[in-house]
Parts: sequence; structure tokens; C-alpha cells
Amino acid sequence: MELVVRAAARATGEASLKWSWSCEPQPAGRARRRLRQMAKTPSLLVIVGPTGVGKTATAVALGARLPIEVISADSRQVYRGMDVATGKPTADERAAVVHHLVDIVDPDDTYDAARFARDARAAIATIRSRGRLPVVVGGTGFYVRALLRGLDPAVPADPAFRAELTQLAARHGRPVLHARLAAQAPTLARRLHPNDHVRVIRALELVRAGSPTGEARTRWRDAETEEGTVSIGLTLDRSRLDERLRQRAARMVAAGLEAEVRGLLARGYAPTLPAMQGIGYREFSRVVAGELDAEEALRLMQRETLRYARRQWTWFAREPALSWIDLDATDGGAAGIAAMIEAKLEQEDRIG
Repeated sequence: MELVVRAAARATGEASLKWSWSCEPQPAGRARRRLRQMAKTPSLLVIVGPTGVGKTATAVALGARLPIEVISADSRQVYRGMDVATGKPTADERAAVVHHLVDIVDPDDTYDAARFARDARAAIATIRSRGRLPVVVGGTGFYVRALLRGLDPAVPADPAFRAELTQLAARHGRPVLHARLAAQAPTLARRLHPNDHVRVIRALELVRAGSPTGEARTRWRDAETEEGTVSIGLTLDRSRLDERLRQRAARMVAAGLEAEVRGLLARGYAPTLPAMQGIGYREFSRVVAGELDAEEALRLMQRETLRYARRQWTWFAREPALSWIDLDATDGGAAGIAAMIEAKLEQEDRIG
């Protein structure tokens, strides 16, 4: 069958880049392929894309074809006890394929891109030592870049200042933080969306610390991604993904999101914690506080999820090394996508 990969034209509006390769469908019960041994260029597969597009299902389907283990690149899935609205792999999915960096810290622990990069590198080394292919799967682009390119030294985090800003946003809304940044560093503010809470707070932190130009000092090293890395982006018609995300948010609420939030708050996790500021958790923290009803919280949750997916598209569209797979042009669901990725790995001489 003919398999087509497209660049992220849907996300950027630019002309689509398109190429193809051929592969034959493989029997479901066939023996798994061996990874090609390449001492100088060990393989790494990266699968990214907007939330809800089907990255985890694709990885699990790939695990039926290749000896892989997954490293989750998701800034919310690291937190224990936060299950309903984080899109973690199910128990069956985790039984089918080993997943690393899921449920590794408590909600009041600090977890950032630098820590993720360290943890992910350790997991990659362990997976390779077992003769398996490490597959980084997730939608937190900041984490993926930190892993693949590293981070330049930057101003250290200021937890007290971050807590102050988070409380300010909780009282007066997130736009107040962006307005403060616009007054102090207008060029930087224009580069950040007012709802990009984490990056706006970081930018204010950097400005406060005396960044020479008022610009963010966290930069990517000039070094290219290590040889042997194959990066895949999954994309889908925007209107279809929007509807999928609305339905998924409704299912999360029906699955007991409010009860989970109440339990987290009862255990002493403050609603201002970064973990509790994730989509769904911040809205239903307000329900518990009597500031919103559940119907309005769901509406806001759906709106913020769609906005987040758009930011992810924009982020990943800037990645020149990504080969984009358009799910609308793919037959066979997750299994069909997995077949395409397998063909790409073979084309890149990663498997044999």
C-alpha cells in the first residue's frame, strides 16, 4: 500500500511538503523485527503532535511490531494521583508496552524540562541496554526540545516569586500576568500568548532576575539533534480534532474529574500548585471553591484544551526535522500509522 507523509501545512498554512514510500501490510502475529545494531548512531524514535491525536495508541500499536519502550514526554502525566484529566496510558496500554516517566512525582514536587531531560536520558540508556528501541511520545514540546537539544544555562527558578504570580493569576485572571510582562518587556510579551501561563511566569522571573535585554535567556544549543533520531509528528483535520477533544473532556468529567480534584485538595494540594494549574484541574478547583458550576467548568476546559492543541501545532510546526503523518490520509487507524512509522524506520536503516 502507498503511505504518505505530509508536512504540517494544516498548522502553518504553508504549502504542503509530501513524500511517500511503499510497504506491505504485515500479519498481526508475525515475529517482531530486530533493531539494526549501529554502535555509532544508536536509534531514537520521537512521536509528537497535539493532544488527543492518538500518539499513545500509535505507540502501543508499534509495540506489537517492534521491541520498544515508551518515554512519556508529557508535563502532566508525571504526577501521581492526577489521572482523570491527564490522558495517561491505560493499564492495558502500560501492560502492552513499558512506559517510563508516568506517575513518578507527587503533585507538590517540582518537575521541569531540565529534570525531564535528565530522567529521559537515563531511561533511554536503560532501554538501549536491553536491546530495545526507546520511543519518546508526548505533546510537551518544551520537554522534547530540552531532551534533543539541551538547554543553555539559565536563571534558576524562584519558587516564592512563582507562587506569588500564580496566586495573582488565580485572583485576577491570567491576562494580568501578560499585561505586567508587556509593560516590562514588550518584545518578549508579543512572542507569548496570554494563556501560556508557564512561559509568561518564566519570562517575568527572568526579567526580575535582570536579564540584560529583558528577553528570555533559556535558549536551545546550536548543536543538531543527535544522529540516529527519527522524529514523527501526527496531525489531523483541525475540526475533527476539535470535536474529538470536546468529547474527551466531557468523558473526563463523567469519569469523576470533580471527585479527583476534591480528593487532591483534601490531601492538602493547593490549587495554586503548577500541577493543579493543568487544564481541567484549575477549572474544577474553582467548582470546589464555589466559583463555577460544573457545566461552565466543562465549557472552559474544552475551550482551553482546543487552545492548547493549537499552541502545540504551532510549536511543532517550527521543527524542521519532523516527518508529519496526516491521519486523514491514513487507513487502518493506529495500526496503519504504526506500519508507516515502521516503514520510515526501515527507510532510515534503523531496523532490519
